[in-house]
Amino acid sequence: MFRKKKSWIFMLALISLLVLAACGSGDDSAGDDADSDNGDYDLNDSYTVVSDNSFVPFEFMEDGELVGFDIELITAIAEEAGFEIDGEIQTTNFDGIIPGLQTGQFEIAVAGISITEERKGTVDFSDPYYESGITIAVPEDNEDINSLEDLEGKTIATRLGSTSAQFLEENLEEKQIDPYEQLDQVYMSVENGNADAAVYDLPNVEYYIATTGDGLKAVGETYQAEDYGIAIAKGNEDLVAAINDALATLHENGTYDEIYDKWFGSSE
Repeated sequence: MFRKKKSWIFMLALISLLVLAACGSGDDSAGDDADSDNGDYDLNDSYTVVSDNSFVPFEFMEDGELVGFDIELITAIAEEAGFEIDGEIQTTNFDGIIPGLQTGQFEIAVAGISITEERKGTVDFSDPYYESGITIAVPEDNEDINSLEDLEGKTIATRLGSTSAQFLEENLEEKQIDPYEQLDQVYMSVENGNADAAVYDLPNVEYYIATTGDGLKAVGETYQAEDYGIAIAKGNEDLVAAINDALATLHENGTYDEIYDKWFGSSE
């Protein structure tokens, strides 16, 4: 009798262990499923991110801190995608961003970079995150320049390495293009009379005039509609896909609109 009782106790214990093992296996499976939701991509723990520091309101220095629309957006994307920004966001001159991605100095760049076929040959891009274009800024008392055609024979300030500089080269026959590394130099050259007009991205021109350039006005239409994208060093397909998924999520959950409204006003 004692042996039979002991045998039943042993069997019950064995069954209990098997049930617990099965439950544990189920939990592991659920955990694997949960991991797969955020682990579809083979990502590094962190990436080196670079930006500009004078493209208001996208990225600029304020009280010693790099702030702006792009800075908040890439921070939110990194959090959503599940990777860290390696240290602080680095800064360099705009014309050094693409070469830096090519040489491996940087892995991700966010700096109001227009997506072009030429650039897509050297770096990869995320889905577009901002629709832009090119416009003209002149002194408020200038009545002679009202369109692209009026820039023929004029001295025009723009940014070195920008699509605006390329646009001017391709669309004007007689011109003097003065490219500058820093955007404040572009506008100051018009304000102090060294250039007849400035040509650059519409959101930056409008923001500068609204906040700083009291003596300037925007004229003419918006030329060459273009999209900004996050640039990524070639060979990081999973990173591109993860950034695109994160960007889509930020649009869906309202985070993108919150960041946009903070820097540009209501997106409605």
